[in-house]
Amino acid sequence: MTTIRPVIRGTGHYLPARIVPNAEFAAQLETSDEWIVSRSGIERRHFAAEGEFTSDLATHAARAALANAGMDAGQIDAVIVATSTPDYTFPAVATQVQAGLGITSGFAFDIQAVCAGFVFALANASGLIAAGQARRVLVIGAETFSRILDWSDRGTCVLFGDGAGAVVLEGLPGTGQSDDRGVLACDLNSDGQYRELLYVDGGVSRNGQAGVLRMQGREVFRHAVEKLAATAQTVLDRAGLQASDVDWLVPHQANLRIIRGTAQKMGLPMEKVVVTVQDHGNTSAASIPLALSVANTEGRLRPGDLVLTEAIGGGLSWGAVLLRW
Repeated sequence: MTTIRPVIRGTGHYLPARIVPNAEFAAQLETSDEWIVSRSGIERRHFAAEGEFTSDLATHAARAALANAGMDAGQIDAVIVATSTPDYTFPAVATQVQAGLGITSGFAFDIQAVCAGFVFALANASGLIAAGQARRVLVIGAETFSRILDWSDRGTCVLFGDGAGAVVLEGLPGTGQSDDRGVLACDLNSDGQYRELLYVDGGVSRNGQAGVLRMQGREVFRHAVEKLAATAQTVLDRAGLQASDVDWLVPHQANLRIIRGTAQKMGLPMEKVVVTVQDHGNTSAASIPLALSVANTEGRLRPGDLVLTEAIGGGLSWGAVLLRW
């Protein structure tokens, strides 16, 4: 039986020019490069320049993904941007990307699921393609988290960076079997009772302020490894596959200890895990598409590879997408 599978046809990413090493924080806070690396694995990150916005990063990444796919913007039916740091309260960043690319048809919208945003966006794009609402979708994760950090809190401000990653998703015929190229299974979850573990203490409705990020790091860590391993197993079960079938785990790049813990719980060696957190920090919704693009640029992802992506973020919200390259 023929089915339509959403297949990644191209990847792209963009990082702001300014690179911020751990030493910059050590000069201002009671911290050190050794302290940051030992607790997170992060060595450096990128910060957006003044006047450089989330929509700018997203548009650059989108252009790179289109070039990698060998497509032009006029072939895109929809644009979905996952972000927690939009330029404006409204309109959506996705509509600004749409305009920046010169697209005047189709539709565009944002998804807000914090660090799990790209997984949620990819799952939604897959559903739109399967339902026949779109054939080709630009799915982008883009963030300027440097704009919502408390620079006096060494436990959070050293962890995050800015950046964007994008994929071009296209619906192509498949057999409906697990050896098809494209998205094989998705799993999305949220539990709002854990809101205070990771949130921003501002908002239009609450106080009319942007606010800054607040996190209970130890509790987030505890939930992360357990929930990420569980959602990964769920998508494998839905596809009728096992962890041993996975060629690449591309996790949310939040913390190297979480990445290692999740891989260990799944029985995957680190040689099968794409890790970019050392260079980018936690770029929230941008981290998975950034890592996918870096791995693709390096030639690590080959046709037929089974790729597992998973992420957890504020909400708490978490999920996974299993796909074949």
